[in-house]
Amino acid sequence: MELIADFAVNYGLFLAKAATVVIAIGLSVAWIVSAIAQARAARDGDTLEIHHVNERLDRMADTLNGQLLNAAEYKARSKRKKAEAKQKAKAEKLGKRHEPRRLFVLDFDGDIRASAVEQMRDAITAVLQVVEADDEVLVRLESAGGMVHSYGLAASQLARLRDAGVRLTVSVDRLAASGGYMMACVGERIVAAPFAIIGSIGVVAQIPNFNRLLKDKQIDFELHTAGDYKRTLTMFGENTDEGREKFRAELEDTHHLFKDFVRRYRPSLDIDKVATGEHWYGTQALDLKLVDAVATSDDLMLTAARDGRDVFTVGIQHKSGLISRLTEQGRLAISRNLAESGLARVVHRPTQP
Repeated sequence: MELIADFAVNYGLFLAKAATVVIAIGLSVAWIVSAIAQARAARDGDTLEIHHVNERLDRMADTLNGQLLNAAEYKARSKRKKAEAKQKAKAEKLGKRHEPRRLFVLDFDGDIRASAVEQMRDAITAVLQVVEADDEVLVRLESAGGMVHSYGLAASQLARLRDAGVRLTVSVDRLAASGGYMMACVGERIVAAPFAIIGSIGVVAQIPNFNRLLKDKQIDFELHTAGDYKRTLTMFGENTDEGREKFRAELEDTHHLFKDFVRRYRPSLDIDKVATGEHWYGTQALDLKLVDAVATSDDLMLTAARDGRDVFTVGIQHKSGLISRLTEQGRLAISRNLAESGLARVVHRPTQP
């Protein structure tokens, strides 16, 4: 009987372990399937989020005044604010007061692939449907640059606002370098924080070559192309001086396009002086006319609210699962580390298709 009991216990433990493994595998598969499904339906699940900044600022002020003022002062202030609100509503009802100009605030936090353009393009489309003549768009931009074609698209999205006659201000609190500055220069006005990194109007591409290692290991590598310049430099083949010369010529062409783009939107800029690949801090960039003012985005929004303008943040919220959130956090961390390590001065040129 004791032998049978031991067998039953061991068999029960075996079944429990087996069930645990099966459940774990099932959960993993479900997790992967869910992640794939979320990725496919990403844009369909996106939602437009709008927040009235004035209300948040009023709540902050009320909270502080509640602590700083005595009861009589706080009551008098509340009474005065109610009277002003009543007078404002009455004036609007009688048509004596026009609606305050609105400030729409959009965010762009760029990585090497300018992935945030997918959300920004939808937010711009939404704003373009309601924007009026006296409205303004403020883009809070942060980017160390990245692939040329990706940042070209991102800059083109901002150009949609300019082409529609919308006043566009770009605010840089920390970093707008290389492709980031390509976007920023589209703004009618660029405002940077005192120590924000600005500029890096240049192009760079780098590629490792393992040809000597392959030869040392007696490994053959063959590359067949149709077209003289389908491939200029390769990672595994033996590169030629002709290929290097063509590759450098393509980089120069890209640099010329970059400079022409900046010159188009900022004609007063001495492009040859600043298109050296160098970067400058906000106060230095102001002297070089890379930016128009030194301030933070918080200053701009608070000033607009104090001037009686309605300030709204507009963004696209992407509903993502755990895997997508972890991937996004890793992407942003890598992008910031690259920027802080000095690689912010780079416009990456992608491998030819």
